Order: sequence, then structure tokens, then C-alpha cells
Amino acid sequence: MRANQVDSPDEPVKAKRLWTRLNSHASGRRSGDQFCVYVCDRFVVPALSVDQQAQIADAPSSDGVAALALEREIQRGALGAGKPFLNPLH
Repeated sequence: MRANQVDSPDEPVKAKRLWTRLNSHASGRRSGDQFCVYVCDRFVVPALSVDQQAQIADAPSSDGVAALALEREIQRGALGAGKPFLNPLH
């Protein structure tokens, strides 16, 4: 059994969530909600231009705050195709 698989009753819940999230990122997962990743891969990415896909590969935001701001802009329709069908910002 690996050390990160051992539950410690003394470990706070927040610390467990942090380790779970870090392990997810380390294993290559792109999101806490894999369904959203699958929807993006199937419906969003194919509709993007080559330049837009390159921006995704280059990580278009420098940190979590910038990424959240970009997400909100897209939810408001910043991509020019109107608001997204799933998870639009009202």
C-alpha cells in the first residue's frame, strides 16, 4: 500500500482533499469533474480553430485567478458563438 493511500484519522478533511486533488493532477487528470472534460473534448475542442487549440496547449492563463476570469468570459459568450450550451453564465 502506498503512503498516500493510508487514511489517517488525525488528518483534516481539507488536507485530504488537497492531496486527492494534487494526486489527480499528477496522474494527468485535467479536472475534478471528468464528465466536463469529456464534453469539452467531444464538442468544444473540435469546433476550435487551430490557433485556439494551440492556445489551449500553451495554457492561456498564468494562474488560477486568470483561468477563472477567462472561464467567466467564455460563459458570457466571449468566443463569439453566443453563450455555451452547457454551464452558461446568466
